[in-house]
Amino acid sequence: MSQPSVAIVILNYNGQKHLQKFLPSVLGSTYHNKRIIVADNASTDDSITYVKENFPAVEILINKQNDGFAGGYNWALKLVESDYYVLLNSDVVVTSDWIEPIINLMEIDKQIAACQPKLIAFHNRKLLEYAGASGGWIDKLGYPFSRGRIFDVLEEDKRQYDDIQDIFWASGAAMFVRSGVFHELNGFDASFFAHQEEIDLCWRMQLSGYKIKVIPQSVVYHVGAGTLPRGGKKVFLNFRNNLLMLSKNLTYQEKFIIIPFRFLLDAISAWKGLFHGDLYFFTAICKAHAAVLYIWIGGYKTHSLPRKPIKQLSGVYAGCVVYQYFIKKKQYFSEIVENK
Repeated sequence: MSQPSVAIVILNYNGQKHLQKFLPSVLGSTYHNKRIIVADNASTDDSITYVKENFPAVEILINKQNDGFAGGYNWALKLVESDYYVLLNSDVVVTSDWIEPIINLMEIDKQIAACQPKLIAFHNRKLLEYAGASGGWIDKLGYPFSRGRIFDVLEEDKRQYDDIQDIFWASGAAMFVRSGVFHELNGFDASFFAHQEEIDLCWRMQLSGYKIKVIPQSVVYHVGAGTLPRGGKKVFLNFRNNLLMLSKNLTYQEKFIIIPFRFLLDAISAWKGLFHGDLYFFTAICKAHAAVLYIWIGGYKTHSLPRKPIKQLSGVYAGCVVYQYFIKKKQYFSEIVENK
């Protein structure tokens, strides 16, 4: 029986150093029916010339403008025909057999729309990695976290999260997606540009009746912050996009309770940052709130999918992770979710 086709699509923006360092591991993947594609987001470095000269087996797509993670992948995947897409960051080292466990399971269960492998920190391979660890979760107020990563605390990988599990969101750093579902749901929300667009997409997948899974038998190593370093823009996008995502996907009853409370908690976080001397953090949150209000006033378009209370979806913690972490000082996923 022939293998389903898999297109590994690496979105690139000025990432020549990453491609040079990490592309060889992707080329070494043992899955046979694969294509490797670099989708360039209007880079100004020599990325494309380097790939053409050194990796002739890699296909290249060139965007005329930088549309960010969300818009860039929407543009690229319209041009790629494949049974499955793998959205892979340029700063990821993969193991040789990382594809097979995930595709095998997705072939068995057609209701699985997206999956992620277990992400390990590249620079400290004892630790789970920030961008998704062993599966993405969310709490009832919309704060995302992972099995093995709560806020900035990374757990040591002791195989404690090696079970295959339904999750809320799959990491965009190494995201396996059923191509038909991606296009059925019109891909990412391009207005997000970057950050949390994969959470929004996975939320819409669940609202459409699909499953999201983590398959820890597949392992990759992620550097992190490879294309958009931590700073004001990252904070702005995270806070803005999270509120937009809530306004799109919550039920109408939930919106009236959760979103005002989130504005309050965000404001507390902003003022705390300012009192600790972080003016950029404070300013970024203020700008994020202003941007959300401006978008709402302009008439933000959502979707027509059936709404379900967030607590009815998989990978949702029914409590508040902020309270557990900052007040009760619980820093590990197992302390918060499994011993609630």
